Amino acid sequence: MAKVQDPQMLTANRLVDGDVLYWKDGGWVLALAEGQVFADPAQADAALAAAKGFVTGNVVVSPYLFDVKLVDGRVRPVKEREIIRAAGPTVRSDLGKQAGQFNV
Repeated sequence: MAKVQDPQMLTANRLVDGDVLYWKDGGWVLALAEGQVFADPAQADAALAAAKGFVTGNVVVSPYLFDVKLVDGRVRPVKEREIIRAAGPTVRSDLGKQAGQFNV
């Protein structure tokens, strides 16, 4: 039996400062909670292809798709790497998005 594909989001790092960004409607936002969730893999692939234009324009680097789950109506990354990228450094909770600047 084939595995059901988890919903996905698209992320990259902003070239100018390295901040983690999430794709939303053809652009980028800072907060995971504001990012676009793709239930359809074809739509996710199309967004990834569109994001390559931002790489060419030197806006972001290394866009990629990652799996998420919806838990109690909130988006949650499946992998630990994405949980950390969404929040900020694990050794200083007073820095990064977890410090309260954004709703992660």
